[in-house]
Amino acid sequence: MGSLSGKVIAISGGARGMGAAEARLFVAEGAKVLVGDVLTEDGAALAQALGANACFVRLDVSSEADWHAFFEVAKATFGRLDGLVNNAGILQPGAIADLTVEQITRSFEINQLGTILGIKHATPLLASVGGGSIVNLSSSVAVRPFAGIAAYAATKWAIRGITRVAALELVGAGIRVNAVLPGYIRTPMTEAFGSEMDEVGLSLTPTKRAGKPEEVAQLVRFLMSDESAYISGCDYSIDGASTA
Repeated sequence: MGSLSGKVIAISGGARGMGAAEARLFVAEGAKVLVGDVLTEDGAALAQALGANACFVRLDVSSEADWHAFFEVAKATFGRLDGLVNNAGILQPGAIADLTVEQITRSFEINQLGTILGIKHATPLLASVGGGSIVNLSSSVAVRPFAGIAAYAATKWAIRGITRVAALELVGAGIRVNAVLPGYIRTPMTEAFGSEMDEVGLSLTPTKRAGKPEEVAQLVRFLMSDESAYISGCDYSIDGASTA
């Protein structure tokens, strides 16, 4: 039996990158997964490849209506919910002087508001089965920021605070809440910014290599599993010593 056998876990931003790696690993470990993303073609293809233990639903995490519909599918398809990974996020690079209000607002809507809404709407389902686990994807820049990513860093710092507050508010319902802080992970999001992003990421990473989505997925798997039953309200860095 896998470490997640019998569990139903929802993943936002699950169509590719770290979210897709999590979905693949969770299914391999015995879970059923509900994948949400605005990338409908990629998300549907992933769910089809994973078979009967996966389902894809279009999810814009900044929409409360989308979150409600997302979890309605979880109930109808799998009958329960045991975990949520708030994985969806965007990176809007730019110096503070150059950022537009629209860029700042969109970063907040996806990274920060989306995390809060996910927690809000997952909580009743998790509580109804006696508890569960929520993992919020923050970033190493929430510990060690650098110039040119103000909107991203602000929201990822906020996720650390949201995680702690949620852990305290939900402990009575048996719900654990933790944050994972990846460093430079080579994903479609980072690759979209080209070689300059690669140079910056590697220059900040003492191990001198990019992390793999599959490595982050293993950490998230642990926090989803009963192996981490006494862990809540914590940050877990996975960053090649970049925050050391």
